[in-house]
Amino acid sequence: MKYHPLVLRRSSSSKAERRALSAYVKLLRASDTVHALATRDLSQWDLTASQFAVMEALYHIGPMVLSEVARKILKTGGNLTMVVRNLEKRGLVKRVPGQHDRRFVSLSLTDKGSRLIAELFPMHAACITRLLARLSADEQERLAALCRKLGRGLQEWVIDQGKPRYSRAQKN
Repeated sequence: MKYHPLVLRRSSSSKAERRALSAYVKLLRASDTVHALATRDLSQWDLTASQFAVMEALYHIGPMVLSEVARKILKTGGNLTMVVRNLEKRGLVKRVPGQHDRRFVSLSLTDKGSRLIAELFPMHAACITRLLARLSADEQERLAALCRKLGRGLQEWVIDQGKPRYSRAQKN
């Protein structure tokens, strides 16, 4: 079933709900489009977007334990394990057991991985710059500020309220 904007105009939905749903859909569509365009060329290097994200985080931040990498790239631990395993097979990253506690495994780039991400990242940054050039410098700054405000506000809300839950009785 194709989404249609008239769905947002149901008589039972409030103006606030229609506005929030409209903003949500636009945010997701823009994000999906930018992400797809920014990562479409990664297949030339046989990388997925998640693999690139891991390598980029390690390139900019340095060695990290897997849970830190997961938080930085917004992935679950289970998915990250498979991503890292595939990068390891290619010799792009390596796992190093912790010196004091071997349960904490640090992930770092290999020399081969460092060379690859050093080559790819400038092209990736240039691509994102071209994509976001559809917005003026002021619009890019406002977008960044609004995204930061939304993200931080939701983090605080989740801490205060717990995870969002759906309830049949919920009317808000």
